[in-house]
Amino acid sequence: MSDNINQEITFRKLSVFMMFMSKGNIARTAEALELSSVSVHRALHTLEEGIDCPLFIHKGRNLVPLPAAWTLLEYCRDVTTLMGKGIEEARKVAGIGGGRLRLGTLYSLTLETIPRLIMGMKLRRPTLELDLTMGSNQMLLNMLEDEALDAILIATDEGELSEAHFDVIPLFEDRIFLAAPAGETQQETGPVDLREFADRDFVSLAEGFATYAGSQEAFQIARFEPRIVTQVNDIFSMISLVQAGVGLALIPGRMKKVYENNIQLLTLAEPYQMRQQISIVYSHRRERDNDLLALAAEGRMYARSLTDSAV
Repeated sequence: MSDNINQEITFRKLSVFMMFMSKGNIARTAEALELSSVSVHRALHTLEEGIDCPLFIHKGRNLVPLPAAWTLLEYCRDVTTLMGKGIEEARKVAGIGGGRLRLGTLYSLTLETIPRLIMGMKLRRPTLELDLTMGSNQMLLNMLEDEALDAILIATDEGELSEAHFDVIPLFEDRIFLAAPAGETQQETGPVDLREFADRDFVSLAEGFATYAGSQEAFQIARFEPRIVTQVNDIFSMISLVQAGVGLALIPGRMKKVYENNIQLLTLAEPYQMRQQISIVYSHRRERDNDLLALAAEGRMYARSLTDSAV
């Protein structure tokens, strides 16, 4: 019964024991496990004490297994195999592993960032399947906290996320611009004062999106309440409305590459320049998950490539 298993009997010691039975020599076992010979000898000795049964005898400087050791080896193989399957099944039930990574992202990151990360992940882990969910900053964070997603790409404010609960991999910093229809003539060529547009109509993302929060902060600094004619739930719809002349909008600069021929992105004067830090976020409890480690490594490479191209 499990109540009779001594606490000295651990899976680590059983793995050392199985390797020793395979190698037949403490030095070779130590080399295979990257341990010291003293650590191997201590693991075998304390395992013997925990079982309260002799497993080896000394012949000269050699440690020779007794019949009891060979009997224990048969059960060790069964136990470690069964535990391995148990861990794998538990991870599947928890939505971890199983060759699938559930990734959440802001809509705006699907233009360049997400494709680059996915291509890199496919090279690192060819058999891994990626499920992509798009939504607002707050929605994605809620899904991560509910363990409905494994990792998310969102805008992160400094100090917003607890280091004890989340691992955060910074990717890049983005600025907010004023978006206007492409045909609209602007008299000023430099940064624009947001207050000069207080009498204009605006379109906006719904509350919970990172750009919504940045926009509200900019309007507060400009000291006027914008006339929002409509709110939408994705940035592509918002840009289409700007293009059609429905209203102006505040949008992140990462949209510029795709829409620079359809809309104007006007640089805001310094007081209104809101910035977004885009990061990969996942639960700190899963910091050793191989799929998430691969995603983090790919994220760091992507961030480095942006820095190199900016130099």
